[in-house]
Amino acid sequence: MQAKYEPMQMTIGRAPTLPPLSLYFILILAWFRPAAGASLQAPPPKPNILLIVSDDQGYADAGFQGSKEIPTPNLDRLAKSGMHCTSGYVTHPFCSPTRAALLTGRYQQRFGHVYNPFYDPADAREGLPLGEKLLPEHLRGAGYATGWMGKWHLGATPEHAPEHRGFEEGFGFIGGGHHYFNWKPGKGEYNLPILRNGQEVEVPEHYTTRLGVEAANFEKRHADHPWFLYLAFNAPHMPHQPTPERIARFSHIQNRQRARYAAQISLMDDAIGEVLAALDASHQRERTLIFFFTDNGGPVNVGAVNTPLRGSKGDVFEGGIRVPYLVSWPGRIPAGSTYVQPVSSVDVFATALAVAGARMPTDKVYDSVNLLPHLNGENMSAPHERLFWRTGTGQLAAVRQGDWKLVRQENKPDELYNLATDISETKNLAGANPEKIHQLSLALDTWQKPLPPPAFIGTSRNEKPATTTATRPPTTPAR
Repeated sequence: MQAKYEPMQMTIGRAPTLPPLSLYFILILAWFRPAAGASLQAPPPKPNILLIVSDDQGYADAGFQGSKEIPTPNLDRLAKSGMHCTSGYVTHPFCSPTRAALLTGRYQQRFGHVYNPFYDPADAREGLPLGEKLLPEHLRGAGYATGWMGKWHLGATPEHAPEHRGFEEGFGFIGGGHHYFNWKPGKGEYNLPILRNGQEVEVPEHYTTRLGVEAANFEKRHADHPWFLYLAFNAPHMPHQPTPERIARFSHIQNRQRARYAAQISLMDDAIGEVLAALDASHQRERTLIFFFTDNGGPVNVGAVNTPLRGSKGDVFEGGIRVPYLVSWPGRIPAGSTYVQPVSSVDVFATALAVAGARMPTDKVYDSVNLLPHLNGENMSAPHERLFWRTGTGQLAAVRQGDWKLVRQENKPDELYNLATDISETKNLAGANPEKIHQLSLALDTWQKPLPPPAFIGTSRNEKPATTTATRPPTTPAR
């Protein structure tokens, strides 16, 4: 039977009969109830951020870079899942300065970190200046768990330790290199104990293999909240100490040093595979932004690792600073795509802060750019107008603007190359383009002019006497 609607009767001069108070609450709730099919959902979780850095890996030595000699199936799978940046650069042609820039979002020359620090646990001057705030410190403020694994190489004093620079968890070594297996703690930087959260631990298996296990466990531990993991492999940096089984896989390579180097890349690729598999198994892959690149160009003692680029580790020619560079985030960055505009390792900083919902700091000059709008097609302009490089106090320097690159070597005329037609930097076009030389030379001079002297002399003390500008600052470190 259909219910009969009877309006509430009202009599003039007499207050109407009011319905129970509970009815008003029911009507209010009904008014604010979502429409049919709608639901009240929590905002999507913040993405995880995984930064993978290899050490001294050549430009040509990965499958996605065209290598047929060194299989890297897991890196190739990562490349297919995201974007291959074909003009990917680091900010410096050797280890520690590159790492200082990517963790601060600033060219390392802006705070004098231009050498590899000398390993000295008692010298607070040797390391990433303590006045710089690092990426993990910012991300912790945005609700992220933070972890570091592998190679540190940013200072050996307690103040410089990862756990005092924003990392809640850590596993690795503090110096610039290490033996890979069968070592005993002793004197020398390459025999330092392996540390977990500042405490010594034993590592019975190959160090590269162990890094994959540790990183996978970190991902699983923090599967219910966002995390940032800086996974800095020591491989394939010297000493070349792969496992006997892995050496056997590369017995066809006649150059024995290169065979060992190739075997180390293969072990690293296996470890990266374990890290990616853990993301898949814990259903975190779709919400994880991944960067991969190497810290500088490959060295000269392991074959033609940077083909077709000119130069190697230590140079500001392309072979020293142009590196394999991948960015992957399923659903947010097109899979299997390429990006040709120049990008830099320093851009990790701003990109990570943007996806974490954290503000970009404004207290200093920052050089980092949020790459996401450029990589997903929202912003069609180049991320950087120019990129700059300089070693030491200016012995080598370079600037790239568009396809043009100026290279400056001490006591030599400036050289000019068009990278669109000459990626190998074989044809110096300076004589035919005086206006372009003037423009880029002025830009490089302007960039260099405000840079401070080196904050520490570092390992340059082992190479040659420091120049007069490489004076030491006061012994009291900045806080």
